[in-house]
Amino acid sequence: MALERIVKPHIRELAPYQPGKPPEQLARELGIEGAIKLASNESAIGPSPRAVAAMRSALEGVHRYPDGACFELRARLARHFAVGEAQLVFGCGADELLELVAKVFLGPGDEAVFAWPSFAMYPIVVQGMGATPVTVPLDSDLVHDLDAMRAAITDRTRVVFVCNPNNPTGTSVGADAFDAFAAALPDEVVLVVDEAYCEFARRPDFPDAIGWVARRPGTLVMRTFSKIYGLAGLRVGYGVADPELADYLNRARHPFNVNRLAEVAALAALDDEEHAERSRRVNAEGAEYLTRELRALGCEVWPSDANFLLVRGGEDLFDRLQREGVIVRPLSGFGMPDCVRITIGRPEENERLVKTLARLRQRGAER
Repeated sequence: MALERIVKPHIRELAPYQPGKPPEQLARELGIEGAIKLASNESAIGPSPRAVAAMRSALEGVHRYPDGACFELRARLARHFAVGEAQLVFGCGADELLELVAKVFLGPGDEAVFAWPSFAMYPIVVQGMGATPVTVPLDSDLVHDLDAMRAAITDRTRVVFVCNPNNPTGTSVGADAFDAFAAALPDEVVLVVDEAYCEFARRPDFPDAIGWVARRPGTLVMRTFSKIYGLAGLRVGYGVADPELADYLNRARHPFNVNRLAEVAALAALDDEEHAERSRRVNAEGAEYLTRELRALGCEVWPSDANFLLVRGGEDLFDRLQREGVIVRPLSGFGMPDCVRITIGRPEENERLVKTLARLRQRGAER
């Protein structure tokens, strides 16, 4: 059957998302055993022990459908952020929330504005609805150029995505710049603030995006349990919005989109503040170590408010590290062929990366 004749053109032209390569795949493809994965911004310290225990306790109930309203998690997050329970939307990862936004607000003839390079799912969900992605280059420091993004908005713009801290650069915008941008947006444009990495941010003037939900209806702030809480394999994302926006998104979502184990794990992880603080501390120490050591090896390293670093080290860096069993994320698909994104790992993983790169540099010098 010639499916290409009946597939929607905007789907036929869509490039699928490319996840980080797992060590098992590297073993299958190249026979490299014992590889470490620093490619997908996963937690360096793993999940909270409380979350693991909560899942074990809930295992015998998996024959029942989950609570489709995420009642307990909804109530807990509403108290945490001092918002109404009707202001929360849950998804199978924050990615699903992006799809809900696209499903509700975008179609052929509509536009969505976002910075580039940024999260790879933005163009996928936009083009997947037949809408037009409008990309705005980052500034010279690889930070969102919010003035240029505001200028890119037209009467066809329905959604603006702001990834803060930005993936894959790790850079962030401060409160003054963000506040001015949010205040200047047209009322009929939905503002989506993707804060997947916000718990790692160290800058003192990081924006209060959730505060804008009350000040500007049509604002959605997305967060996830995948990063600092170490629950990437469970896929739990959530968004805070005004009640009207949250209602429309909830109308479009699938029932039971957050599974039973994921919800109990998320609840337990929220209460394990010690684990989250340890994750922040390990990440900050790892960022300092890797930045210092990689710069000493001649790499350019950008400041990061996330749990990864953007590193410029040559167009062959990804391949050379991979063949040594160190998996990082290549960025050629983002227009940065001489850069890689490196997840901040455990101390021993960070040290292995540095020693591997030093050895590669030495080999190059001896040629």
